[in-house]
Amino acid sequence: MGMIKVVGLVLHPRRDCGAAINAIVAWAQRHDVTVLGLHDEISRIDCQAEAVTTEEMVERAGLLVSLGGDGTMLRTMRLVEGRKTVVLGVNVGRLGFLAEVDLPELGDALSAIDEHRFTVEARTAVRTTLPDGKEVSAFNDIAVVRVPGDGLAAVGIKVEGKNFVNYAADAVIVSTPTGSTAYSFSAGGPIVSPNVEGLIVTASAAHSSFNRPLMLALQEKLELDVLPPSGRLAIEVDGIIEGYADAGDCLTIEPIPAAAQVIRLGTTSFYERARRKLRVEGSAQVGLPDGGNSRVVDNFEEQRYEILLGGETAGTLDYRRRGDYIEFLDTEIEQSVSGRGLAGRLAAAAFEDARARGMPVKVTCPFVTGYVERHPEYSDLLADGE
Repeated sequence: MGMIKVVGLVLHPRRDCGAAINAIVAWAQRHDVTVLGLHDEISRIDCQAEAVTTEEMVERAGLLVSLGGDGTMLRTMRLVEGRKTVVLGVNVGRLGFLAEVDLPELGDALSAIDEHRFTVEARTAVRTTLPDGKEVSAFNDIAVVRVPGDGLAAVGIKVEGKNFVNYAADAVIVSTPTGSTAYSFSAGGPIVSPNVEGLIVTASAAHSSFNRPLMLALQEKLELDVLPPSGRLAIEVDGIIEGYADAGDCLTIEPIPAAAQVIRLGTTSFYERARRKLRVEGSAQVGLPDGGNSRVVDNFEEQRYEILLGGETAGTLDYRRRGDYIEFLDTEIEQSVSGRGLAGRLAAAAFEDARARGMPVKVTCPFVTGYVERHPEYSDLLADGE
């Protein structure tokens, strides 16, 4: 690699990173690279890394490797904020968004870095000064959140010195594009490409009549005014409470463009990760939801109807569209919820959908065949000769 002679490791506080550390140390020895770890993190494990302070690691390392999940990656990015140090995220454990590689791909990733086969993506951060004077920054989001037992978050959004909208909500979130798939997303915000420059303001569980997210350009001055009806609000910085704000306080939110440099190896795109993690799928509701918290959707991407209970798939009916008719192939219901009549709901919704589309149905699924015999009102939909 020539340039990078020192690598620093940042570890998840609980997950076992032993295998990853050994792989990195072995690679480093072959390439005459020094590996640093933080005193309190590597004292827990037996490894060849040199124990240093945070300051020393940030000063010396040209590459930081985050081993863990998204929280570890955010912490690593905050460590090198504003520096040119590149960061590689390695997923140890559950599926993350920010990490670029999973553990099995770590060896290939180190070779790619060695041979300069990678790109670097700059990430924006957001910074504010808390009412007590402390400066904080985040790579996902800064949120003002109602404290249980206190009133709603009543927050005025000021852009370029002028009030734009007052939100009354459980929380008001200012997110970077990186954070668009985190808290902001769960509050109803858009999925924003990491290549966009801007900030997203989202109100969670808005009680105000205006409840849409806003997208601002980085150069537009953004302030959050905590308004008189507001209770005391917690200020969360990347999900960690760093302070509190009261009515009358004003937070100026400043973007920090290119605050971190993240390594991309081009193995999976942001959109592939978003699909996997957020379960983005093309589906449309079919029929009406019944009183029992179940609904049926046409997951046209997977060519199946799904019955959802509390948002989880409880059963499926596979189909194929064959030019001028649709074929119902196979019905499956999760064992834990069998006997609740879900298969019948699924079949009925599938027939109603075929009726609405004017599509004749061919049935090869034994369950659906029996269902039609018991429900002759659907027999007129069967393709000729059925």
